[in-house]
Amino acid sequence: MLNIYKAKPKASLLGKTLNFDIDNSDYEVQGISKHQQKIVFVAAALPGEQVQAKVVEDKAGFIRAQTVNVITPSPLRIAPPCVYANVCGGCQLQHLSPESQRELKLKGVDALIRHQTNLTQLPWQSMLESAATGYRRRARIGIWYDKKQRRFDIGFRRQADKQIVAVEHCMVLSGPLSPVFNVLQQVLPQLKDPAAVTHAEVLLAEQLPFVILRHIRPLSASDRQLFVDAWPQAIWLGEAEQGQFSYWQQDVIPEYPLAEQGLRLQFSPDDFIQVNAELNQQMVNQALDWLQVNADDTVLDLYAGIGNFTLALAQRAKTVRAVEGVAKMVQQLATNAKLNGLSNVEAYQADLHLSWPKASWNTPEYTKVLLDPARAGAVGATEQIIKLKPAQILYVSCNAATFARDAKILLQSGYRLHKISGVDMFTHTNHLELMALFSRS
Repeated sequence: MLNIYKAKPKASLLGKTLNFDIDNSDYEVQGISKHQQKIVFVAAALPGEQVQAKVVEDKAGFIRAQTVNVITPSPLRIAPPCVYANVCGGCQLQHLSPESQRELKLKGVDALIRHQTNLTQLPWQSMLESAATGYRRRARIGIWYDKKQRRFDIGFRRQADKQIVAVEHCMVLSGPLSPVFNVLQQVLPQLKDPAAVTHAEVLLAEQLPFVILRHIRPLSASDRQLFVDAWPQAIWLGEAEQGQFSYWQQDVIPEYPLAEQGLRLQFSPDDFIQVNAELNQQMVNQALDWLQVNADDTVLDLYAGIGNFTLALAQRAKTVRAVEGVAKMVQQLATNAKLNGLSNVEAYQADLHLSWPKASWNTPEYTKVLLDPARAGAVGATEQIIKLKPAQILYVSCNAATFARDAKILLQSGYRLHKISGVDMFTHTNHLELMALFSRS
């Protein structure tokens, strides 16, 4: 009988606490170490530190761990300004000053892009930044009801966990939204069916707070009135099914301004908007500055949403054709163009990740293209943009990894990276957004 030798599988390190020496950090400012020939990514660890960390993922090629104790701290490490920082998953970098956060994020992103594209140097411009506190005009709030204790935990998810960390305030949430935690804690226990509400979302539109409550069972009129009475300055909505909203007071369409362009954009409560209003304005300004759109330009705006960049471009261009995948957002974009008196905007619906259809917008007549995809990037779309041969492409990215992948394709097709800047949209988190201008060589 033939016996085939099989190596015994190595015991998993999952759940174990180990010591790690941190040599470097990646583009998400996770510490990088080595253990048994595997690369280890250690959350909340800084270059030069020795830490104890709990292994939360053990794969064939890498390990992920969460710092539980800092043995030898970096000179950059500070005491977090928020009392919830060590447990709340909303902010990952409060152990660094905002300046150090930006420096390490930029360093990691620079290394990632250069590695993927083989560029030796990137043409970095000044980073766009805003206040480090009170910048979020939108947030999702978790609600967990303990039936045995009839107690609510209201807040945000714990780091690397689904459990809710109860909070009484959030330092990055815009001030006018801050009463939401106290109001929910006050009202939820009074409901006839306390477990009916599963989460809340708050958003600030023109200094007017909106609260959307997701509920899995109907709320009575008296239940709804409890919320309204507790915070009458807010606009309250229920969401019984995803995307189906009912106003509990009066119908008020949320909107936000682009003040420097004299524009206002209306949106549905579930439409995507940038959570940092100050940086959103800076991004629109920079897009106009970098592209230098004029009355001779026909511009293609991809992943256009409700028209955040579209309308500002249309104020200067001959024509802007905007393409968005979500049909109702296409309708909202067209409404916003009309609302702002812009007749040179054409709005179209298409899934840009699939083969582009033969359509009036899919023609090689554009001088300039702007794209602002989701975290998945512009996979499938990048090659099709190249076929249009625009002179300039402005890529707005919320994921450095997918941007690096797409940038490589553009560079291999004869485009040159002319300018790039970081956008610190979410201070105290490991996210760095990017704006990059490509020009035909």
